[in-house]
Amino acid sequence: EQVSTGGTRSVEFDQYPSELIASGAVYKSQKASLIEGGVAGTVELQTASPLDIQDDYVLNFNLRGTQNDRADEIYDADSSGYRFSASYQGKFMDETLGVSLGFARLEQPSVATQFVGLAYNSFAELDGVFDPNDPTADRENVSEGMELQHRGGLEVRDGYVGVIEWVPNDTFALKADAFISKFDAEQFARGLRVKFDGSGANIYNANLNGDSMTGGVIARTSFNNTRVEIANDDDSEIDEVESFGINASWQLTNQFKLIADASYSAATSDFQNRLLWSLVAEDANAATPIFDTNVLINYQLNGLNLPDVGFNQSFDDINTLMVSKYGTYPFEYTDDLKAFRMDGIYDFEDDSFFTSLEAGFRLSERNYDVTRKVYEYGADNAFLTAQPPLQISPDFARAIQWEGDFSNFPGYLALDIDRALAAWFPNGVPQAVQTWGVDSNGVQNNNSTWNFTESGEVREQVRSFYIMANMDTEWWDIPVTGNVGVRVVHTDQRASTLQNVDGDITLGATPIIDDLGLVNANYAPGTDGISYTDTLPQLNLNFQVDENSQIRFSAARVIARPPIQWLASTVNGSVNTSETPYEFNASANNSPYLRPFEADQYDLSYEYYFVESDGALIIALYRKDIKSFIDSFTIQEFDFTTTNIVVPDRFTDPESGVPSDVVFGSYTTRANNAEGGYVQGYEIAYTQVFSDLPDLWSGLGVNLSYSYAESEVTQLQNLSGESFQIPLDGLSDDVLSATVFWEYLDFETRVNVRYRSPFVSDQTNGINTQTVFYDSETVIDYQASYNITENSKVLFQVNNVTDQPTKSYFGREAFTGTLQYFGRQYFLGFSYRL
Repeated sequence: EQVSTGGTRSVEFDQYPSELIASGAVYKSQKASLIEGGVAGTVELQTASPLDIQDDYVLNFNLRGTQNDRADEIYDADSSGYRFSASYQGKFMDETLGVSLGFARLEQPSVATQFVGLAYNSFAELDGVFDPNDPTADRENVSEGMELQHRGGLEVRDGYVGVIEWVPNDTFALKADAFISKFDAEQFARGLRVKFDGSGANIYNANLNGDSMTGGVIARTSFNNTRVEIANDDDSEIDEVESFGINASWQLTNQFKLIADASYSAATSDFQNRLLWSLVAEDANAATPIFDTNVLINYQLNGLNLPDVGFNQSFDDINTLMVSKYGTYPFEYTDDLKAFRMDGIYDFEDDSFFTSLEAGFRLSERNYDVTRKVYEYGADNAFLTAQPPLQISPDFARAIQWEGDFSNFPGYLALDIDRALAAWFPNGVPQAVQTWGVDSNGVQNNNSTWNFTESGEVREQVRSFYIMANMDTEWWDIPVTGNVGVRVVHTDQRASTLQNVDGDITLGATPIIDDLGLVNANYAPGTDGISYTDTLPQLNLNFQVDENSQIRFSAARVIARPPIQWLASTVNGSVNTSETPYEFNASANNSPYLRPFEADQYDLSYEYYFVESDGALIIALYRKDIKSFIDSFTIQEFDFTTTNIVVPDRFTDPESGVPSDVVFGSYTTRANNAEGGYVQGYEIAYTQVFSDLPDLWSGLGVNLSYSYAESEVTQLQNLSGESFQIPLDGLSDDVLSATVFWEYLDFETRVNVRYRSPFVSDQTNGINTQTVFYDSETVIDYQASYNITENSKVLFQVNNVTDQPTKSYFGREAFTGTLQYFGRQYFLGFSYRL
């Protein structure tokens, strides 16, 4: 089990250089001996075994250059990069000692041109139909706004691997391996961040689709914050993953084998999250600049095509643009896992029904920590007198125009963040700290406590035991192999808590000092969590019908724990000051009470292997009866008195200075949904090499696969402001992959086409996550290689041949989510083996 750099449990393959991994096995059906946690499958990565090589030593070198054809459209984006790897494997001491060493370096450009539509979280009266007794009822939904962005950067990864293998005799083997990956991604996002603030704006000629707005004219008023921000963001991230393991096996008798394995995995991540905002001034050269409040935004969404947009302001004129705010909001993660397991295998000597019996236990402890910090100067919706804006100099600014399909978007100023900050803070740029925060009057401001309440720790201890019997027998003259077993897993999960008890010492209120020396005595620290036990039976049977065909059946109860970050006890609450009375909204998407996704799954497949040529036809059916899954939902006008979240009676906007009463708003949270349901479908896979064709074409082959899925499990969402049911995250009805390949002498070429029908998933833009529908997509890749000699080869590859964009929408295609183009990626490489 490996930790990740983002607080998840998924395998982040970009941290594992393929050149240094010997094999990757995917188990689609569960076995009791496998670590629990895989529903769709379990992936096992194996480092190279140096004693398996044929020669005394092997040296491998690979060099591959990369080029992205869209990078030229993005200012300051890197268009080229490379991958390099070198590895050594050797055998010593009469082939009882093996050593493997490897290094891989990746420098890869990262580019994207994108339009981002934001969630529908505002309301306005647009259709002229309203209740005079309750003017806020029956209002239409308005999007938060949109973002027009260029994204770019360079990802640099260094990977190191080392393996020592010692097999002194036939009864003992020892293998130790180490893997270290360092990942440094310098990434930027630049463009326009358009904020509608529709609740208080004047809206003309609104175009509605149902009860939601898809176009019209939005005008700023004296009561709202409609604006266009010119964004220059630094999304750079530094990650490091370390994994160490040692495995020993003893053949104690002819029938009994004992295996012990100890491992340690750790990850750190530092996401800088620096943002620089600029706003339009009436005259940037004035002694006292005035924010230009004459803001008109004209737009029309065009479904899954780029929208039409128009503005009454210019965003690339150095005489009217000023830097108004700097903010840095870093995420600092640490995640480590210590584990020990012991397995015993007993082989039966007689011709019994079972051939062997396996049993074992595993102990693990995982500790996850996230720390949030903050520094802010200025405002993103006004020019502050106490923190005045920065006049932009040509030394750190450049006017940018859009190209290609995006050329109708207005230009903007791209700023060098570091040079702009050096001009703004000549005595040194302030660093982010963890602080309670103060308002403009120097008074502690509880609306700034989020960097404490969003920080926290999670500890997860797992104790598991399994027993599994392997079989190799005959039923009705049909050879049958397989296994049957059960795994029992006990989990204890705890998270640190920080509850606002309004200073009540009887409830545990404790003075807490921040990094600046501010003391807050309103909160009570503590821990919370649950313990639970899962019993997971499993059965795998393989029926060898004849020499060329077999039937496989499997049944198992499986679990998948929530991402480790979801188990934190963190709450984020804020006061929305866009209209009066102010509204308090909160989210507690994390909870130490979350239990795993749980399902009973069944798989049945038929496999036929061709006699006259290489190839196979596989037909598989599957069904997952879901017992529990994690659901996210939002409750409007939530009664916060039922929680420990403290809501202020009145609040003063720190930027406008306007006080107002505060009313209850929305509350978003996650919980286990025990209603369950099913996911079922089928898969068809066909592969064949047409070796019976004439010699030139005897290396022609195809590899085809298709899968269909359906589910009765749905979740209630209001993606476009209108509530409706959406399917499970990540589930597409149809997935198709087709590969045609041809090999002749030393030449090989292949083309692959992948199609996926629409599906629901989270979409992250910077740090903000919103649930969207992803449109269907078809991606084409091409590859060709030629063996120059027995030990050397050249390779050419194109990923995303047609520059297929990623498109998403909120429930219906009329409500545009994100439209982004990543470009084609070209590779040209050379490998040599000695």
